[in-house]
Amino acid sequence: MMSNNSLFCPMSRHGPFVAAFIFAAIFVAALTTSPVQAQVAPAQAVRGPRSVTDTLALTFDVAVLRALRDGEEVRSANAGVNVAEAQIGIARSTGLPQLRLNSGYSQIVENARANIVGAVFNQAFTYTASAQLQQPLFLGGRVVAGARAANAVRGAARANTAEVRGQVVVDVERAYLNALFTRRLIEIQRRNLQLADERVAQAQQLETAGRASRYDVLRLRVERANLEPDLVQARNDYAIAVLNLRRLVNVPSEQPLSLVSELDTLALQRLLVGVDTMKTAPAQRSAVRAAELTRVAREAGVRVARADLLPSVTATLTSGFLALPVTNGFPTSTGRTSNTFCPPGAVATRVCQNNGWFADRNFGFQVSWPIFDGLRTKSNIENARALMDQSTVQLALVREQVEIEAAASRAEFGRARTLFDARRQTVAEANEAYDLAMLRNTRGVGTVLDVSDAQLNLVRAQVNAARAVYDVFLAAAELARATGRPIPLPDGGAMRITDRGADRVTTDR
Repeated sequence: MMSNNSLFCPMSRHGPFVAAFIFAAIFVAALTTSPVQAQVAPAQAVRGPRSVTDTLALTFDVAVLRALRDGEEVRSANAGVNVAEAQIGIARSTGLPQLRLNSGYSQIVENARANIVGAVFNQAFTYTASAQLQQPLFLGGRVVAGARAANAVRGAARANTAEVRGQVVVDVERAYLNALFTRRLIEIQRRNLQLADERVAQAQQLETAGRASRYDVLRLRVERANLEPDLVQARNDYAIAVLNLRRLVNVPSEQPLSLVSELDTLALQRLLVGVDTMKTAPAQRSAVRAAELTRVAREAGVRVARADLLPSVTATLTSGFLALPVTNGFPTSTGRTSNTFCPPGAVATRVCQNNGWFADRNFGFQVSWPIFDGLRTKSNIENARALMDQSTVQLALVREQVEIEAAASRAEFGRARTLFDARRQTVAEANEAYDLAMLRNTRGVGTVLDVSDAQLNLVRAQVNAARAVYDVFLAAAELARATGRPIPLPDGGAMRITDRGADRVTTDR
């Protein structure tokens, strides 16, 4: 009670002054912060970055970075790295010293030994408090092998994360380009409808002048009506492409989205030149590195299993205190022995204790060597060897798969590049052919069927040309991923994927 009074005495003497000071500080803070909050709140409600009503200007960079930061695939891979990091700590903890604090209390109600032998064993109350330090000296190589296995598992997890990042970059690029392609299809179909409207109007004028028949007008109207479903289909494809892009970059469906990046033609020319360098000295894929590290971890696992065949040596140091009071009460003093603590009338040679704490320390070594454990160690070794053999086969399969993916990606890029080169002049020629067909029809030399065929060929040429451009970009990105190179982006940059993360690199102009 005295300590509590002394604690609150200053408060009791200066209580009114402290209360007045606190009240004044709160009042001044309210006056100075309220206007600012009143001004900031509306601004955040209108222009806040977290408002879903604001239009998100999504570029290639933003889309890729959002997918790498918020994508479920990357987050799941990062969780695997965190698990591997925790396993390293678990493996290392086996060889580190262990310190434990122990305390206990026991009360003996009736002691048979005291009743049989003598009262010297009748310590009814026992208090213990000790610290135990254990240091493994030899564990058969389990600590070193376990740490090596854990490090290899962490490296494999990071390599798997890099592989996932590369696939996510390609997926986002494919989704973004698909959205741009479908938006280009909408423009082509709108232009196609506009041309059809112009042809219908021209046919009606020629019909009025007596230079075209009613059949030609009806035919053109039907053709124009048949073009409307293509525009509707293009719009639906664009909506689906945008939804897929939203899913990859985690953009809410209620937030407006604007695709602001466009294809860089200069970047396309540099891309065609730069991809040729991917055919020589390919970099090592993260998938192969992950399989190699997994095999290293399995090999270390065999050593961990073999460690159970060897003895283990542990040093133990225990330092604490022991109290054996006669009465039930917590000891509060240092233990001492003397004849003065004995009951009155005791002999002078008798020594008694003062119910205090006595030091209790010991040091020792423990050697443990399992001679027979029911063949558990043998089974563990066989299991570890089987896992190592499985990882060896898996490594060979991954290497073969990577080689096949690289070869398929090179073939696909060659096909896309050939089609791109072939489609360069097709659109210009189709435009010229359409203009000539319209001119021939106007002068009465050509027919309506010639104009329809020219318009259909023009639309096909425009669609094929747009598809060829997007196929080149996607084939180049897939080839870069398959060969472990920086993945080129359609806006001229590239995304370099490493075990530590992903960063954007600028290509030479």
